[in-house]
Amino acid sequence: MARVLLLDTNVAAGPLLGALQSLGHEVTLAGGQPADVLARAHAGYVRLDYSDTAATLALFETGGFDFLVPGCNDRSYQTCAEIADLRPLPGVDTSEATHTLNNKAAFRAWAQARGLPVPRTLEPETVEPGQAVIVKPEEAYSGRGATVLRTPTPAALAEALGRACAESRSGRGLVEEFVEGQLYSHTAFLDRSGVYMDAVVEEHGSANPLAVDTSHLVEDFPGKALEEARAFAVSLMRELDLKPGLIHTQLILGPSGIRVIEVTRRCPGDLYSLLIQLSTGMDYARAYVGPFLGEDFGDRPQPGPAAPILRHTLSSPKGAPFGALRFHRPLAIERYVSLALSGETLSPSPRSRIGLLFARARDATDLAELKAAALERRLYDILPSEAW
Repeated sequence: MARVLLLDTNVAAGPLLGALQSLGHEVTLAGGQPADVLARAHAGYVRLDYSDTAATLALFETGGFDFLVPGCNDRSYQTCAEIADLRPLPGVDTSEATHTLNNKAAFRAWAQARGLPVPRTLEPETVEPGQAVIVKPEEAYSGRGATVLRTPTPAALAEALGRACAESRSGRGLVEEFVEGQLYSHTAFLDRSGVYMDAVVEEHGSANPLAVDTSHLVEDFPGKALEEARAFAVSLMRELDLKPGLIHTQLILGPSGIRVIEVTRRCPGDLYSLLIQLSTGMDYARAYVGPFLGEDFGDRPQPGPAAPILRHTLSSPKGAPFGALRFHRPLAIERYVSLALSGETLSPSPRSRIGLLFARARDATDLAELKAAALERRLYDILPSEAW
């Protein structure tokens, strides 16, 4: 049995905690929010702002931990990378490589210099009238601070950049070409020989078009595009000398092929790991934590068709008082994780969430109908407390 320090207390890290415990390890959770789900539920919680790298390193060393595992957010992984610069840690990249991937401007510049398929960044003064662009924070997540401008003007660009900079941890934003197409994620576990196992998920935003809240596995992703995504992941691993482990890529597939939007090495949030496990049988959380313990990914999933599972984050597009949910169709619920309490006032998506729903469809047709209901916001209504 080893002693493991896991840097995350959000609900998405629950499967990681479970995987570590199933391997027989003693796990301590660290995070700065004692109201988080895992902080309240796990006896081995330590209150710590893990963005403070020196304090995290001190806890790791004085606590006698054997391994350090990042959770489901960029700051968690960045801290682990900064510690890995000072102490040998299995599975964790250097802070330089981590910054290249996590910082949108740095990643775009790095990828464009190598001719890799990413959207072009633009200087605001070079944007032409009628040229669709997206303005986003240099460091942020879930679509926060991002704005799509289909007919940009100098005034609109300046306003959008102001929002992006205000949301970014670095205080900077960027402008890039807006790429039309369908959003997917390619989630892959790589060792030195290449892709060990992977999956492709189709992603949509219903409450906020720039924040994913509806997704499902796809098995008919075009073969050429899948090979491009795999080659991209392998090239990242080689060029940046990344450690074996997860490379999670968000990409847009359009008429000209794939365009990579962002890449992370930490586990995706909103219980993405559970979507893959329920759909394919892949023990995603076990595969993720393995390299941080100096181990392999575990077993590949058994071949066969994927289960038709829809993941949907229940939320409010504009914000609303929350009392109850009224559903408009029968659902075969595999899992439901509640994140809001009756009586709360919800902020607009993506700043608050009601819960995470995993629903099983009967077949592909039923899954398509279920997805359509979620995307058209007719799956459920949000009722205030007085309207139960």
